[in-house]
Amino acid sequence: MMTLSPRLPAFSRLRSSAVLVAVAASALLSGCATGPNPRDPYESFNRKMFTFNDTVDRVALKPAATAYKKVLPSVVQTGVNNFFGNLADLWTGTNNLLQGKGKDGLTDFARFGLNSTLGLLGVIDIGSDVGLQKHNEDFGQTLGAWGVKSGPYLMLPLLGPSTVRDTAALPLDFKGDPLGYKEPVYIRNSGIALRAVDQRAAVLDASNLMEDAALDRYEFIRDGFLQRRESRIQDGGGKARLMQLLNKEPAAGSVPAGGSIKSAYPDDPGPTGGAAPAAGSIKSAYPDDPGPTPAATSTPAPAASPETSPETKK
Repeated sequence: MMTLSPRLPAFSRLRSSAVLVAVAASALLSGCATGPNPRDPYESFNRKMFTFNDTVDRVALKPAATAYKKVLPSVVQTGVNNFFGNLADLWTGTNNLLQGKGKDGLTDFARFGLNSTLGLLGVIDIGSDVGLQKHNEDFGQTLGAWGVKSGPYLMLPLLGPSTVRDTAALPLDFKGDPLGYKEPVYIRNSGIALRAVDQRAAVLDASNLMEDAALDRYEFIRDGFLQRRESRIQDGGGKARLMQLLNKEPAAGSVPAGGSIKSAYPDDPGPTGGAAPAAGSIKSAYPDDPGPTPAATSTPAPAASPETSPETKK
């Protein structure tokens, strides 16, 4: 089993520093947090961090992503994206299981096994071709499914939008990243850098449109992130779904296996008299029902006797 190098690599130091800065800032600002938006009480700090991240993006990340998209053929870009997505399926599957979504978790592990073998280490996404849906889960979403509130919005240095809850979950997310265990260190760092460029290239067109629009980019990114984050946490029912699975409670309005509608509606008095109908017998379940009105039966008119026949009278 591979272990982490005792020497912390450059990108790992940056990620750890980003987490420490965010946690320290949250602790310092929590006592005097004021602002018009209750979801963003640290807006002053967050805007400064947004400006810092935007500068790093304009100077380094965006030019690298632009060159990456122009130079590499699209098939190569797809293969790189598939490769890193395949690595992420392991941690996604673990979080799906922790959230009580067993079927999705097993699907994630099946995707990883299939793509890692027949898909040439994930370069080819065979899992999607055979109908195994891809998911995207992290430990912050798992905490949300367990009922942990998101807390205030935070803009992390280099890592971008987050919340207090998601920031607290980052150390486990880093531990769950298979790329963090790759040796030697220079390959690990190269892989992390390539993944960052690939992710930036994937949203290059959208970011260009946003930059051209006349709007407050900070607010646009903040509101979009918070809405999307909540939507992703609630995709499996959140805490209610997890508690339902743990307590083995049937979903509301569902009919249990076996076709028993009565057991799904225990407050229904049932048929009149409470008698259980025999097979094929409706009358026995409703003894006070008089039943259908007897149909009038027509009897043929009696044949005329010889005495009453008109011809006889004559």
